[in-house]
Amino acid sequence: MLFHVRMDVNIPADMRVEVADEIKAREKAYSQALQKSGKWPHIWRLVGEYANYSIFDVESNAELHDILTGLPLFSYMKIEVTPLCRHPSSIRDDES
Repeated sequence: MLFHVRMDVNIPADMRVEVADEIKAREKAYSQALQKSGKWPHIWRLVGEYANYSIFDVESNAELHDILTGLPLFSYMKIEVTPLCRHPSSIRDDES
């Protein structure tokens, strides 16, 4: 199942820099492991924002929920999820 996910990050201004840096380092490692596994095939930064658009390729809604709630920055995010399906006019045959 493919999902388009927008993640907006809002780290509190009063969070100590060392704490924020440690959370961001865990977030990077977690996201890169998911990218290598194929579960998170695409991630794009939004210019001028602390936000990203991502595509997830997972087995179920529950799996996506577990992945997103496992993000170290989850507590500081607003997340919007849109399920995707193949468009009938698509000429690609490698899409779910």
